[in-house]
Amino acid sequence: MDKILDGLLIINGTDVWREYGAFLVEEKRGGMENLTALLTPSKAKKDVAVNIREVNGEKYSHELTPRNEARDVELHFAIFDRSRAGWLKKYMAFIKFLKEGNKGWLDITLPQLDLSLRVKYTDSSKFKPLTYLWTEGVQASRFKVKFREPEPII
Repeated sequence: MDKILDGLLIINGTDVWREYGAFLVEEKRGGMENLTALLTPSKAKKDVAVNIREVNGEKYSHELTPRNEARDVELHFAIFDRSRAGWLKKYMAFIKFLKEGNKGWLDITLPQLDLSLRVKYTDSSKFKPLTYLWTEGVQASRFKVKFREPEPII
């Protein structure tokens, strides 16, 4: 798996596969939830309008300057390790890493897409085990993490 997952997801300069056994995963085979989340544009901020009672409709400035609102990005992660103890250690460390960031900020880089986001951790869904945690051996799980991008790239 190292040859496939090495260097695909970098957060704050750390290859999360190498360090935590973490990688992006989809809900189902052929799913595109992560790509959709990454490339869905933010909403535009509302333009200020003047609503005069004696005039039909509303009035806007002759020159509008579109700006983006902040957006939430929800990514689906999985964590893998060859042992129960290793998996638990990596899972706990990865969640801590995401919550703390670098002074709270996370720079997420996806080299294949030539894409970088500056976000902060906001929430995580319940983790879903993909293997039976009570037996020794290979362990895997998945979970969703919601990030807030205050200054959207798109």
